[in-house]
Amino acid sequence: MRLGLALGYWGRGPDPAHLALATEAERLGYTSVWTAEAWGSDAFTPLTWIAAHTSRIRLGTAIAQMAARSPTATAMHALTLDHLSGGRMMLGLGLSGPQVVEGWYGRPFPASPLTATREYVDVVRQVLRREAPVTLDGRFHTHPYRGPDGTGLGRALKPITHPLRSGLPVLLGAEGPRNIAQTTRIADGWLPLYWSPTRTDVHRASLTDLPEGFLIAPMARAKVCEDVAEGLLPVKAMLGFYIGGMGHAARNFHADLMARMGYADEARRIQDLFLAGRREEAVRAVPDAFADEISLVGPRGRIAERLDLWRKGPVTDLLVTAPDPHTLRVLADLNA
Repeated sequence: MRLGLALGYWGRGPDPAHLALATEAERLGYTSVWTAEAWGSDAFTPLTWIAAHTSRIRLGTAIAQMAARSPTATAMHALTLDHLSGGRMMLGLGLSGPQVVEGWYGRPFPASPLTATREYVDVVRQVLRREAPVTLDGRFHTHPYRGPDGTGLGRALKPITHPLRSGLPVLLGAEGPRNIAQTTRIADGWLPLYWSPTRTDVHRASLTDLPEGFLIAPMARAKVCEDVAEGLLPVKAMLGFYIGGMGHAARNFHADLMARMGYADEARRIQDLFLAGRREEAVRAVPDAFADEISLVGPRGRIAERLDLWRKGPVTDLLVTAPDPHTLRVLADLNA
Protein backbone atom coordinates (compact mmCIF):
# COMPACT_ATOMS: atom_id res chain seq x y z
CA MET A 1 0.00 0.00 0.00
CA ARG A 2 1.46 3.31 -1.11
CA LEU A 3 1.03 6.60 0.73
CA GLY A 4 -0.25 9.83 -0.76
CA LEU A 5 -0.88 13.27 0.69
CA ALA A 6 -4.37 14.78 0.31
CA LEU A 7 -4.36 18.55 0.73
CA GLY A 8 -8.01 19.17 -0.13
CA TYR A 9 -9.20 22.63 -1.07
CA TRP A 10 -8.50 26.01 0.49
CA GLY A 11 -10.65 27.49 3.20
CA ARG A 12 -10.78 31.26 3.57
CA GLY A 13 -7.49 31.61 1.70
CA PRO A 14 -4.34 29.75 0.66
CA ASP A 15 -2.84 27.50 3.29
CA PRO A 16 0.84 28.47 3.63
CA ALA A 17 1.65 25.00 4.97
CA HIS A 18 0.56 23.10 1.87
CA LEU A 19 3.71 23.54 -0.19
CA ALA A 20 5.96 22.58 2.72
CA LEU A 21 3.84 19.48 3.38
CA ALA A 22 4.02 18.48 -0.29
CA THR A 23 7.79 18.85 -0.50
CA GLU A 24 8.23 16.96 2.78
CA ALA A 25 5.95 14.19 1.50
CA GLU A 26 8.11 13.87 -1.61
CA ARG A 27 11.26 13.71 0.51
CA LEU A 28 9.71 10.96 2.65
CA GLY A 29 8.82 8.83 -0.36
CA TYR A 30 5.09 9.52 -0.61
CA THR A 31 4.06 8.61 -4.14
CA SER A 32 1.37 11.23 -4.75
CA VAL A 33 -0.11 14.55 -3.66
CA TRP A 34 -3.75 15.50 -4.29
CA THR A 35 -5.75 18.72 -4.38
CA ALA A 36 -9.50 19.28 -4.47
CA GLU A 37 -12.17 21.87 -5.20
CA ALA A 38 -15.65 22.71 -3.91
CA TRP A 39 -16.84 26.30 -4.47
CA GLY A 40 -13.70 28.30 -3.81
CA SER A 41 -10.17 27.39 -4.89
CA ASP A 42 -9.80 25.22 -7.98
CA ALA A 43 -7.96 21.91 -8.07
CA PHE A 44 -5.51 22.49 -10.93
CA THR A 45 -3.78 25.78 -10.06
CA PRO A 46 -2.41 24.70 -6.64
CA LEU A 47 -1.32 21.41 -8.19
CA THR A 48 0.64 23.31 -10.84
CA TRP A 49 2.34 25.36 -8.11
CA ILE A 50 3.30 22.15 -6.32
CA ALA A 51 4.55 20.63 -9.58
CA ALA A 52 6.94 23.55 -10.01
CA HIS A 53 8.49 22.88 -6.59
CA THR A 54 8.78 19.09 -6.79
CA SER A 55 10.33 16.61 -9.19
CA ARG A 56 9.10 13.07 -8.49
CA ILE A 57 5.84 12.97 -6.59
CA ARG A 58 2.74 12.26 -8.69
CA LEU A 59 0.07 14.95 -8.91
CA GLY A 60 -3.63 14.18 -8.61
CA THR A 61 -6.98 15.92 -8.42
CA ALA A 62 -9.25 14.41 -5.79
CA ILE A 63 -11.47 15.61 -7.09
CA ALA A 64 -11.97 17.94 -10.05
CA GLN A 65 -15.69 18.54 -10.46
CA MET A 66 -17.17 17.61 -13.83
CA ALA A 67 -19.72 20.41 -13.77
CA ALA A 68 -16.93 22.99 -13.48
CA ARG A 69 -15.61 22.36 -17.00
CA SER A 70 -16.54 20.71 -20.24
CA PRO A 71 -14.75 17.37 -20.65
CA THR A 72 -12.49 18.81 -23.35
CA ALA A 73 -11.48 21.69 -21.04
CA THR A 74 -10.68 19.21 -18.26
CA ALA A 75 -8.63 17.12 -20.67
CA MET A 76 -6.73 20.28 -21.70
CA HIS A 77 -5.88 20.98 -18.05
CA ALA A 78 -4.71 17.41 -17.55
CA LEU A 79 -2.55 17.13 -20.67
CA THR A 80 -1.01 20.56 -20.03
CA LEU A 81 -0.03 19.76 -16.45
CA ASP A 82 1.17 16.31 -17.50
CA HIS A 83 3.62 17.95 -19.93
CA LEU A 84 4.76 20.59 -17.43
CA SER A 85 5.37 17.99 -14.71
CA GLY A 86 7.09 15.40 -16.88
CA GLY A 87 4.28 12.86 -16.84
CA ARG A 88 3.17 13.00 -13.21
CA MET A 89 -0.51 13.93 -13.62
CA MET A 90 -3.40 11.77 -12.37
CA LEU A 91 -6.90 13.01 -13.18
CA GLY A 92 -9.48 12.39 -10.46
CA LEU A 93 -13.04 13.38 -11.41
CA GLY A 94 -16.33 13.55 -9.58
CA LEU A 95 -19.90 14.50 -10.41
CA SER A 96 -20.64 16.23 -7.07
CA GLY A 97 -24.33 16.61 -6.13
CA PRO A 98 -27.38 18.65 -7.11
CA GLN A 99 -26.84 21.34 -4.50
CA VAL A 100 -23.37 22.21 -5.82
CA VAL A 101 -23.96 21.55 -9.53
CA GLU A 102 -27.12 23.63 -9.69
CA GLY A 103 -26.40 26.09 -6.90
CA TRP A 104 -22.77 26.93 -7.70
CA TYR A 105 -22.21 26.00 -11.33
CA GLY A 106 -25.69 26.94 -12.50
CA ARG A 107 -26.13 23.75 -14.47
CA PRO A 108 -28.79 21.05 -14.26
CA PHE A 109 -27.76 17.97 -12.32
CA PRO A 110 -27.93 15.10 -14.83
CA ALA A 111 -31.01 12.93 -14.70
CA SER A 112 -28.79 9.92 -15.36
CA PRO A 113 -25.52 10.42 -13.42
CA LEU A 114 -24.00 7.18 -14.68
CA THR A 115 -24.56 8.11 -18.32
CA ALA A 116 -23.22 11.63 -17.78
CA THR A 117 -20.09 10.25 -16.10
CA ARG A 118 -19.55 7.66 -18.81
CA GLU A 119 -19.84 10.25 -21.59
CA TYR A 120 -17.53 12.67 -19.79
CA VAL A 121 -14.81 10.06 -19.38
CA ASP A 122 -15.27 8.98 -23.01
CA VAL A 123 -14.53 12.50 -24.26
CA VAL A 124 -11.53 12.92 -21.94
CA ARG A 125 -10.11 9.61 -23.16
CA GLN A 126 -10.59 10.63 -26.81
CA VAL A 127 -8.68 13.87 -26.25
CA LEU A 128 -5.81 12.07 -24.50
CA ARG A 129 -5.56 9.37 -27.18
CA ARG A 130 -5.59 11.95 -30.00
CA GLU A 131 -6.34 9.23 -32.54
CA ALA A 132 -9.07 11.21 -34.31
CA PRO A 133 -11.22 14.32 -33.87
CA VAL A 134 -13.46 14.10 -30.82
CA THR A 135 -16.94 12.91 -31.70
CA LEU A 136 -19.79 11.85 -29.46
CA ASP A 137 -23.53 11.80 -30.00
CA GLY A 138 -24.33 11.66 -26.30
CA ARG A 139 -27.25 12.48 -24.09
CA PHE A 140 -25.30 15.05 -22.07
CA HIS A 141 -22.20 15.70 -24.18
CA THR A 142 -22.26 16.16 -27.95
CA HIS A 143 -19.18 16.77 -30.10
CA PRO A 144 -19.51 18.66 -32.34
CA TYR A 145 -22.53 20.42 -30.88
CA ARG A 146 -25.69 20.04 -32.94
CA GLY A 147 -28.34 21.40 -30.59
CA PRO A 148 -31.28 23.50 -31.76
CA ASP A 149 -29.75 26.68 -30.30
CA GLY A 150 -26.40 26.20 -32.07
CA THR A 151 -25.15 27.58 -35.37
CA GLY A 152 -24.51 24.20 -36.95
CA LEU A 153 -21.01 25.39 -37.87
CA GLY A 154 -19.06 23.35 -35.30
CA ARG A 155 -16.51 20.85 -36.57
CA ALA A 156 -14.93 17.88 -34.88
CA LEU A 157 -11.42 18.67 -33.63
CA LYS A 158 -8.54 16.91 -31.99
CA PRO A 159 -6.09 18.67 -29.67
CA ILE A 160 -3.38 20.78 -31.24
CA THR A 161 -1.01 19.70 -28.48
CA HIS A 162 0.06 16.08 -28.57
CA PRO A 163 -0.61 14.62 -25.10
CA LEU A 164 2.48 13.33 -23.35
CA ARG A 165 0.67 10.12 -22.31
CA SER A 166 -2.41 8.69 -23.97
CA GLY A 167 -2.87 6.50 -20.91
CA LEU A 168 -2.87 9.29 -18.33
CA PRO A 169 -4.69 7.72 -15.35
CA VAL A 170 -8.32 8.70 -14.85
CA LEU A 171 -9.87 8.01 -11.44
CA LEU A 172 -13.43 8.61 -10.31
CA GLY A 173 -14.93 9.67 -7.01
CA ALA A 174 -18.01 7.45 -6.81
CA GLU A 175 -20.28 6.67 -3.85
CA GLY A 176 -23.29 4.68 -5.04
CA PRO A 177 -22.93 0.92 -5.71
CA ARG A 178 -23.77 1.18 -9.43
CA ASN A 179 -21.48 4.17 -9.87
CA ILE A 180 -18.62 2.31 -8.18
CA ALA A 181 -19.22 -0.75 -10.36
CA GLN A 182 -19.15 1.43 -13.48
CA THR A 183 -15.94 3.05 -12.25
CA THR A 184 -14.19 -0.34 -12.31
CA ARG A 185 -15.14 -0.65 -16.00
CA ILE A 186 -14.34 2.82 -17.37
CA ALA A 187 -11.64 4.26 -15.08
CA ASP A 188 -8.16 3.42 -13.86
CA GLY A 189 -9.02 3.83 -10.22
CA TRP A 190 -11.56 4.76 -7.56
CA LEU A 191 -11.36 7.55 -4.99
CA PRO A 192 -13.64 6.52 -2.09
CA LEU A 193 -14.84 9.34 0.12
CA TYR A 194 -15.07 7.26 3.30
CA TRP A 195 -13.34 3.92 3.70
CA SER A 196 -13.48 1.66 6.70
CA PRO A 197 -10.97 -1.22 6.70
CA THR A 198 -13.38 -3.15 8.93
CA ARG A 199 -16.37 -2.75 6.57
CA THR A 200 -14.97 -3.68 3.16
CA ASP A 201 -18.03 -5.88 2.61
CA VAL A 202 -20.04 -2.68 2.01
CA HIS A 203 -18.41 -2.38 -1.41
CA ARG A 204 -17.66 -6.02 -2.20
CA ALA A 205 -20.41 -6.47 -4.80
CA SER A 206 -19.24 -3.38 -6.71
CA LEU A 207 -15.58 -4.41 -6.76
CA THR A 208 -15.73 -7.82 -8.40
CA ASP A 209 -13.38 -8.62 -11.29
CA LEU A 210 -11.12 -5.61 -10.83
CA PRO A 211 -8.88 -4.86 -13.83
CA GLU A 212 -5.15 -5.39 -13.50
CA GLY A 213 -3.55 -2.36 -11.85
CA PHE A 214 -6.84 -0.79 -10.76
CA LEU A 215 -6.26 1.78 -8.00
CA ILE A 216 -8.33 2.09 -4.84
CA ALA A 217 -7.27 5.30 -3.16
CA PRO A 218 -9.38 6.44 -0.17
CA MET A 219 -8.66 9.54 1.87
CA ALA A 220 -8.20 9.41 5.64
CA ARG A 221 -7.45 12.07 8.23
CA ALA A 222 -4.23 11.23 10.10
CA LYS A 223 -2.90 12.76 13.31
CA VAL A 224 -0.32 11.48 15.76
CA CYS A 225 -1.52 12.61 19.19
CA GLU A 226 -2.08 11.32 22.71
CA ASP A 227 -5.74 12.34 23.04
CA VAL A 228 -7.80 10.32 20.55
CA ALA A 229 -11.04 12.20 21.25
CA GLU A 230 -9.36 15.53 20.60
CA GLY A 231 -7.69 14.20 17.47
CA LEU A 232 -11.05 13.08 16.11
CA LEU A 233 -12.64 16.53 16.38
CA PRO A 234 -11.53 17.68 12.87
CA VAL A 235 -12.85 14.39 11.45
CA LYS A 236 -16.20 14.93 13.14
CA ALA A 237 -16.33 18.54 11.94
CA MET A 238 -15.72 17.38 8.38
CA LEU A 239 -18.37 14.68 8.65
CA GLY A 240 -20.88 17.06 10.20
CA PHE A 241 -20.46 19.42 7.24
CA TYR A 242 -20.53 16.75 4.54
CA ILE A 243 -23.34 14.70 6.03
CA GLY A 244 -25.37 17.68 7.16
CA GLY A 245 -24.64 20.45 4.69
CA MET A 246 -23.02 19.12 1.54
CA GLY A 247 -26.29 18.20 -0.14
CA HIS A 248 -30.04 18.57 0.13
CA ALA A 249 -31.99 16.81 2.87
CA ALA A 250 -33.79 14.77 0.22
CA ARG A 251 -30.67 13.95 -1.82
CA ASN A 252 -27.35 13.76 -0.03
CA PHE A 253 -24.99 11.12 -1.40
CA HIS A 254 -22.65 11.46 1.61
CA ALA A 255 -25.45 10.78 4.06
CA ASP A 256 -26.58 7.82 1.96
CA LEU A 257 -23.07 6.37 2.10
CA MET A 258 -22.89 6.76 5.88
CA ALA A 259 -26.23 4.95 6.11
CA ARG A 260 -24.95 2.06 3.98
CA MET A 261 -21.98 1.81 6.33
CA GLY A 262 -24.29 1.07 9.25
CA TYR A 263 -25.08 4.53 10.62
CA ALA A 264 -28.46 5.38 9.06
CA ASP A 265 -30.10 6.82 12.18
CA GLU A 266 -27.04 8.85 13.06
CA ALA A 267 -26.80 10.26 9.52
CA ARG A 268 -30.41 11.41 9.65
CA ARG A 269 -29.92 13.08 13.03
CA ILE A 270 -26.79 14.89 11.80
CA GLN A 271 -28.74 16.17 8.79
CA ASP A 272 -31.68 17.32 10.89
CA LEU A 273 -29.46 19.21 13.32
CA PHE A 274 -27.31 20.82 10.64
CA LEU A 275 -30.27 21.94 8.52
CA ALA A 276 -31.93 23.36 11.63
CA GLY A 277 -28.91 25.62 12.09
CA ARG A 278 -27.59 23.66 15.08
CA ARG A 279 -24.21 22.96 13.54
CA GLU A 280 -22.20 22.41 16.71
CA GLU A 281 -24.75 19.84 17.84
CA ALA A 282 -24.54 18.20 14.42
CA VAL A 283 -20.79 17.77 14.83
CA ARG A 284 -21.20 16.36 18.32
CA ALA A 285 -23.79 13.92 16.96
CA VAL A 286 -21.21 12.30 14.68
CA PRO A 287 -20.38 8.97 16.37
CA ASP A 288 -16.80 8.75 17.56
CA ALA A 289 -16.78 5.15 16.34
CA PHE A 290 -17.53 6.17 12.75
CA ALA A 291 -15.02 9.02 12.74
CA ASP A 292 -12.41 6.68 14.22
CA GLU A 293 -12.80 3.81 11.77
CA ILE A 294 -12.31 6.02 8.69
CA SER A 295 -9.23 7.81 10.06
CA LEU A 296 -5.83 7.21 11.66
CA VAL A 297 -5.72 9.13 14.92
CA GLY A 298 -3.93 8.58 18.22
CA PRO A 299 -0.52 7.59 19.60
CA ARG A 300 2.05 6.00 17.32
CA GLY A 301 1.39 2.46 18.55
CA ARG A 302 -2.35 2.76 18.01
CA ILE A 303 -1.86 4.11 14.49
CA ALA A 304 0.56 1.26 13.73
CA GLU A 305 -2.07 -1.33 14.70
CA ARG A 306 -4.78 0.35 12.66
CA LEU A 307 -2.53 0.85 9.65
CA ASP A 308 -2.15 -2.93 9.47
CA LEU A 309 -5.91 -3.18 8.91
CA TRP A 310 -5.71 -0.83 5.93
CA ARG A 311 -2.85 -2.82 4.41
CA LYS A 312 -4.78 -6.11 4.64
CA GLY A 313 -7.62 -4.90 2.40
CA PRO A 314 -7.79 -3.94 -1.29
CA VAL A 315 -6.54 -0.38 -0.81
CA THR A 316 -3.59 0.37 -3.11
CA ASP A 317 -3.01 4.00 -2.12
CA LEU A 318 -3.87 5.60 1.22
CA LEU A 319 -4.27 9.35 0.75
CA VAL A 320 -3.73 10.91 4.14
CA THR A 321 -4.89 14.34 5.19
CA ALA A 322 -2.13 15.10 7.67
CA PRO A 323 -1.82 18.56 9.24
CA ASP A 324 1.82 18.36 10.29
CA PRO A 325 5.17 17.00 9.08
CA HIS A 326 5.58 14.83 12.19
CA THR A 327 2.49 12.79 11.29
CA LEU A 328 3.76 12.42 7.73
CA ARG A 329 7.09 11.14 9.01
CA VAL A 330 5.52 8.65 11.43
CA LEU A 331 3.25 7.20 8.74
CA ALA A 332 6.14 6.92 6.28
CA ASP A 333 8.18 5.07 8.90
CA LEU A 334 5.31 2.73 9.83
CA ASN A 335 4.51 1.94 6.21
CA ALA A 336 8.11 1.32 5.16
